[in-house]
Amino acid sequence: MKAVFLDRDGVINVDKGYVHRVEDFEFYPNVFEALKKLQESGYKLFIVTNQSGIAVGYYTEEDFLKLTDYMLKEFEKEGIKIEKVYYCPHHENGIVEEYSIKCDCRKPESGMIKQAIKEYNIDPSQSFLIGDKENDILAAHKEGIKAALVKTGQGMKYVDNTTADFIGEDVLDVVNNFILRK
Repeated sequence: MKAVFLDRDGVINVDKGYVHRVEDFEFYPNVFEALKKLQESGYKLFIVTNQSGIAVGYYTEEDFLKLTDYMLKEFEKEGIKIEKVYYCPHHENGIVEEYSIKCDCRKPESGMIKQAIKEYNIDPSQSFLIGDKENDILAAHKEGIKAALVKTGQGMKYVDNTTADFIGEDVLDVVNNFILRK
C-alpha cells in the first residue's frame, strides 16, 4: 500500500495557533483538489499531527476529537477518505500530568508514522509526507519516506534549512509537481 501522510495545522488548515474549535478551523483553498488527486492515484491518506495543546492545557482531548470529527465529515462531503488520524497529545513540559511525558510519537520522532506503517502494511518507499515544519520532515525520513515541505503555515521558517526532498507553495503544488510527477 502506498500512502501520503499529512500534517494538519499549516498544511490542511490555516495555522492560527492551537486550533481546537470548529469556528477557527479554515481549510486551505487547494486541499480538497489535492487530496482527491492523491486518492484517485491510489494513495491512502493519513493525518499525523502533534497536539501539544492537550498536554499544556490549552484544550482537552475531547475538544480535539470533536474538531477531528468535523474535519473528517467535511472531507467525506468532498468524497475524500482519510484512513486514520494519528495524533500525539504529549509534551514533556506539559501541565496535564497524564500527557506530560517524553514519548516516541511526538514529531520529530516517528512513532505515529511507524504505527500506521504497521497497522496498514504501508510501503514506505512508495509513500510521502507533506508538512510545514522540519520536525515533520525528520519524522518521515526516519521511516524511509520522502517528504515535502509546504510554504504555508510555518513552512517559510524552514525553507532555507530543510532536509525536505521537495519544497512546494502548498499541498496542491506538492501533489502536482512532486508526488504525481511520474
